[in-house]
Amino acid sequence: MREKKLSRWYFGGLASAGAACCTHPLDLLKVHLQTQQDGKLSILKLTFKIVKEEGVFALYNGLSASLLRQLTYSTTRFGIYEVAKQAVSPDGESVPFYQRVGLASLAGAAGGLVGTPADMVNVRMQNDIKLSAESRRNYKHAFDGLIRVYREEGTRRLFSGASTATGRAVLMTVGQLSFYDQVKMLLLRAGFSDDLVTHFLSSLTAGAVATTLTQPLDVLKTRAMNAKPGEFSVSVKL
Repeated sequence: MREKKLSRWYFGGLASAGAACCTHPLDLLKVHLQTQQDGKLSILKLTFKIVKEEGVFALYNGLSASLLRQLTYSTTRFGIYEVAKQAVSPDGESVPFYQRVGLASLAGAAGGLVGTPADMVNVRMQNDIKLSAESRRNYKHAFDGLIRVYREEGTRRLFSGASTATGRAVLMTVGQLSFYDQVKMLLLRAGFSDDLVTHFLSSLTAGAVATTLTQPLDVLKTRAMNAKPGEFSVSVKL
């Protein structure tokens, strides 16, 4: 019988960082759409506007912060979830769905809090190109952004939007991880093989669930992180 391979705790973080390199332009466009005040531009018009005015490479503004975010946020939540799941069940599979949801919630809360500083800098760097020249923050890279926020605005500002970021991370992790495991288990029971097709269908379903669950909080998180001090306080009221 072939020995079953278990996921390593750091796989999720590394995979997420790799995925961020591919999806960063879409993430940047999402941030711009979420921070539009008039909501007049569609995603295609916004893309053409950015490329025409700033160049193609402007779509990768904030990539360093996006990578740092994934290496902190995603590594934490994937790591906690996988280690805890394998502690509950040695094979990592025979864990009831409600326990998967509980583990994913705890892992997401930890990851959301740890990843908030990098997430905040990422949002600011992505949104910089839509601001006037005198209003831009012009962070050189993620670490420059973290240092400048700490020096200019204080430690508390690094965790701006932490409440919504943490709530979003909980829902995202529940949608991504617990639903992925559950859907994969149902497909295997239905006769599917443990192959690329099964993993793709499980990931597709989990991604759709996670995106649906997190969209409202994602908008609030983005606006809170991009706002100037005292400009946006919905996250605090939540």
